[in-house]
Amino acid sequence: MTVEIEVKFIANATAAAALPDLLSRWPHQTCPPQALSNIYYETADKQLRRWDMGLRIRGWDQQYEMTLKTAGDTVGGLHQRAEYNVSLSAPALDVALLPADVWPSGTDVSALQQALTPLFSTHFTREKWLVTYRDSQIEVAFDRGEVAAGERREPLSEIELELKSGQRDALLAFAAELAAQPGLRLGSESKAARGYWLAQGAPRRESRPFPTLLPAAKSTVEEGMRDALLLALSHWQYHEALWLQGEAAARDGVIAALEAMRQTFTLCGALVPRKANARLREALSELETRLTAPDATAEATVCSPVSVQAQLALTHWLVSASWRDYCDEKARTRLAGSWKRFADIMLGRLAADLKEAFQRVPTLAALRDKQPRLTRQLLTLRLLAGAYPPAAVAGWLEPWQQLAQAISDGDEPMALYTSQQALKQAAFWKNGSH
Repeated sequence: MTVEIEVKFIANATAAAALPDLLSRWPHQTCPPQALSNIYYETADKQLRRWDMGLRIRGWDQQYEMTLKTAGDTVGGLHQRAEYNVSLSAPALDVALLPADVWPSGTDVSALQQALTPLFSTHFTREKWLVTYRDSQIEVAFDRGEVAAGERREPLSEIELELKSGQRDALLAFAAELAAQPGLRLGSESKAARGYWLAQGAPRRESRPFPTLLPAAKSTVEEGMRDALLLALSHWQYHEALWLQGEAAARDGVIAALEAMRQTFTLCGALVPRKANARLREALSELETRLTAPDATAEATVCSPVSVQAQLALTHWLVSASWRDYCDEKARTRLAGSWKRFADIMLGRLAADLKEAFQRVPTLAALRDKQPRLTRQLLTLRLLAGAYPPAAVAGWLEPWQQLAQAISDGDEPMALYTSQQALKQAAFWKNGSH
């Protein structure tokens, strides 16, 4: 078994063409281009997908290798996961050659072998460089080709940075230097994920509202903060890809993700000092300025160094837990406390803020002045309310959402009515009151 640590970029034609000259800044070795074909296997009921595994046979120059990739951790474009590689004499799948303990307990390996069939494939040319950066060795691979499932095809243009030896921080720092080149964006989806999407019929992806954070049982405040930022980062990357595909409304999804990050930092501001995330917040603010400019375009914004480096900075902040260096013992103790209890307190404060803002608002103009505040607080509620019964949350949220819609529609009577109805809602959180 090996543990693969890599950063993936999606590259446009300009960035791909500039890569060899860019890499010449550092000591490196080059390898001849190589044609690779990969066949991915799955059962009819998508058992491997449910286990968060990927199984393929790779072929090149009459050589073959079977690879099983297991569940790992993906933050932004940084992928960390275990993989098992077995050399084959022919492109014939034989899962019995893999270690028995890679499968969940009770797995019938023989039955699994019989159930596996080809699902999709990838075909690409790979160019590789082994770069020495600081005291680390980083393999840079540029893959250009396609993912195919039946008659469906999707182009492939990826730059993968894999840490061969050295430190993860060096890999992220090197990625940030490459990201100064326009035309890149972080790739959170693997080739396998794109293959599954094609195999499902390439269903249309649409813009979606910011989701409710669903914390794990007994999450700490620190874990809740990290999960909130990861949720926002996932929302960001999903919508920036949609925006590039021509979905104009997806830009609002990116903006909502950045606002969710800002609200997460605000929620945890008493525990994590502002200086711990000052540079990160500056990078996110600079990106938001670009996003909200009247002439902002998807390609120029998403594939800009400002966007990519902001994501890399957040990725580094999360995987290295950089905030801990700025926290005293008291703050660390509070960060180790219950996220659920923290949410109880913060929901009470959120409700008090809404009450203060809307209990005396006599006109539509005054309500419009309060609308940005309402938008922020409704987004914050989605970060805090995931541990409560969804029906109770939805009931409390409904009149506030109606108020937001009435303000947007310019319906003053409805806005004034729903503001008063919203203020009458009983708290759904523990020990909460208005």
